[in-house]
Order: sequence, then structure tokens, then C-alpha cells
Amino acid sequence: MTDYKGTTRRQFLRRSACAAVGMTAMGNTIFDLQRIAAAAPLGDYKSLVCVFLYGGNDGNNVIVPTLGADYAQYAAARAGLALPQSSLLPLHPLAASGDSREWGLHPSLQGVQGLFNAGRAAVVGNVGPLLAPLTREEYLSRSVAVPPQLFSHSDQTVHWQTSVPDQPAKTGWGGRTADLLHSLNENARISMSISVAGTNTFQVGKVVTQYQVAPEGPVGLTSYVPADQGANASSNAIRALLARTYGNLFERGYSGVFGRALDNQELLAGALAGAPVIATAFPQTDLGTQLQMIARLISVREALGLRRQVFFCSGQGFDTHGGQVGTTALDGSHADLLGELDGALTAFQAAMTELNVADSVTAFTASDFGRTLVSNGDGSDHGWGSHHFVLGGAVRGGRIYGQLPTLAVDGPNDAGEGRWIPTTSVDEYSATLARWFGVAASDLPLVLPNLGRFATPDLGFMG
Repeated sequence: MTDYKGTTRRQFLRRSACAAVGMTAMGNTIFDLQRIAAAAPLGDYKSLVCVFLYGGNDGNNVIVPTLGADYAQYAAARAGLALPQSSLLPLHPLAASGDSREWGLHPSLQGVQGLFNAGRAAVVGNVGPLLAPLTREEYLSRSVAVPPQLFSHSDQTVHWQTSVPDQPAKTGWGGRTADLLHSLNENARISMSISVAGTNTFQVGKVVTQYQVAPEGPVGLTSYVPADQGANASSNAIRALLARTYGNLFERGYSGVFGRALDNQELLAGALAGAPVIATAFPQTDLGTQLQMIARLISVREALGLRRQVFFCSGQGFDTHGGQVGTTALDGSHADLLGELDGALTAFQAAMTELNVADSVTAFTASDFGRTLVSNGDGSDHGWGSHHFVLGGAVRGGRIYGQLPTLAVDGPNDAGEGRWIPTTSVDEYSATLARWFGVAASDLPLVLPNLGRFATPDLGFMG
């Protein structure tokens, strides 16, 4: 190849109290993130919420052409996976996207449809990891490098979460963003990066560490009772052990990590105990309870001394090789998965409005990859580019950003069997979010070092 063109989550959480501390900050010899972004002091609050859909969400049945020949082309390629034309939920964009086709959403996405048509959600089309802009001809001739191990779950998940697919990065783009802006949380009492879905690469930083909680609350020793609640014999014994002086370096390190875990458990439990009651009803699904906890954590941001927060949550089961079109919830069909996503996102947006922070919180979806346009007979196989939602009061919603692919096998966007070559890079998608979050334009290359290879560092979907 030539050089580049152009410039089970809950089981882990319960393993030990140390999980509450989060991952140890990791050094990165590639990026120098010691300097802090030269941003003026900000009095506002902002939060990014990554909703990662593990398994590879089939974007071809999330956003579907609704009319005439466009729908017929889609239906012919998808065969048994095609959604009935009459079931599609129409989108009414506020502005032309340069695409003459009309689009609708999967019938399970009624809440997202309402948010889009109300201008509070946007669609970003055909996003995926790239090393440089790429055409079908360049892909087939191998004249431009592509991310390694395409169509692999583990590799593409890491590429999405790091946005550095051409080298073994040790940090995620969310972690690098947090590293640059953590100084804005000068009164922070806890990490600004919180995961409600276990460990992830997205939040790994060099300075800021992940802090992990469960949907039910902070994770700690089940038998531990804080001193202000009366403690008990075992709790007193633990604290006595932690108070000892240790000569061994590893013993001191372990004692420090364990002590911080207990301190964080007590701190967050106390803050949540005083949290305002959120009247919005969340669906009691896995993703619904995760976003409900994130809403509660946002509600106590002032008690925790935080002006910037980065959250991570996830949906599971999107690897729909089989049973993609099911008839009941027990089938685990794509319709059920999207229904869970829709209910959770809709409730979360309602809760942000209730807490009067809708303009300050932006949620966005991500996934390993899209899936093939062509059916395998019972589902769809691993793809590449896919379509994503961005939601919140600061989003310039009601619009479709980027370029939706030509839905044709062997068409201009096809890498094979309807695996869409991305027309928008993860770098561009992420940079638009990071810039809104407060990263200075001059510092974007520290967060997204390959951004200069692409033409659009700001896709325009954030106000």
C-alpha cells in the first residue's frame, strides 16, 4: 500500500471495591497531553454522553428511503430484512442536506423521530474509522491505507473509541478530551469521566482516570459501613489496615487505591442520597437504568464540584447475524434493540429538560460498525460505515449531516455486499463534539491527531 492520501459489564463491576476507582491513568508516548487547553475560565456546565451500541448496529434499517425507486432499490437489496414501506416514520428535515431522497426511521424509533422533527436530534450519515478520505476505487486497488482488521468487533470498537486506527494508542478520544479540560473542574471531588458500563477505551486518559459505577449506584464492598453511619467491626478493621504505614511500594500503592475506592464510595453515595427526585420515568431496561443513573449523576454535579463531565453507557446485542427480524421480545430482534434505545434516549432527553440542563448535555451514539446491506438469509453481517444520532438542546437538530450512501451493491460507496465505505470519519464526528465541549481549535490535533487529513473538522451539528 502507498502512504495515506491527504493530510458481562455487571460481573466486572462487582468484582471488588477497587473497580470504583476506575482504570489507572496510562502514559502515552505518542501524545503530549501535559499542557492544558488555553481556554478562558468558563462558568457553564457541559457534559458528553457516549451511548455505545456493541455488536454493530444495522444502520441500513435505522434510516431508510421512503419513496418510489429509492425504497424499491433498498427493498430489493435487503430482501427479507426490508422494513415495510408503510411502517417507516417520516423525517422532516429543517434544511436540505443535498440529498434528494426522502428518509424515514425504523418504526421502533418513535421517540427519536419526535426529537428529530422538533429540532432536538440530528442524524450523521455513514460515519466510520478512516485513515484518510477513501473512494471505492482506491479501496479496491489498495492504493490508500485503511484501518487494520476491518470488520472485526474488537478492533473496530477500539478504532471508534480511540480515533487513532493507525497506531496502538493507549488512550481514547474521550480520555484525551478530559485530560485537556480537567482544569475547568478545579473544585472536583471525583473524576469527571464516569462509566456506567464497565471499562472502555473511550475514557482512558493520561491524566484523568475512569470512575465506574453501576446503574444502582457506586460500587464498593457490600459489607462496608461508613463511619458516619455507625460502621461495624469489619469496617473498622479495614480502616485500621488502611491507616497503617507500609514500607513496600506495592503495599502502599494498593492501600492508596483501596482507600480512594472507599472514599469515593462514601462521597458519591452521600451525594446521590441528596439528589433531587427526577419525575421523568425511565424504562427499566439495561440501557434505561444506565441513562437514569447518568441523569442522577448530572443532577448532583454541583455537589461533586464538576463543570465538565464525560459519561459512557452501552447497549448490547447488536451483532444481528441471525434473528434480526423477530416477532417477540424473546427473539432479541433488531426492533427490540432499537425500541430499548429509543425509550432510554427519549427519557434521558426529557430528564435533561426537567433538570434544566438540556442545552448543556449532548448524547451521541457510536457502534463497532454498520452491517451489510445484503441479507445473509436471517440477518446481516459485519459492515463498516453506519449512521448515528446526536441529541440535546445544543444540537442543530432536525437535519441530516454528512452523506448517506447510495444503497446499491457494487455502487460508489460499497466495499462489498453493501459494506459502506465511510464518507464521514470518526475524527470529524468526534471533533465536532469535542469543539462544542470546550477543546480549543488549536488543541484538536491533540485529541484527534489524524484530523488534519480530513476536510471537515466541524460538521456543523453543534450550535
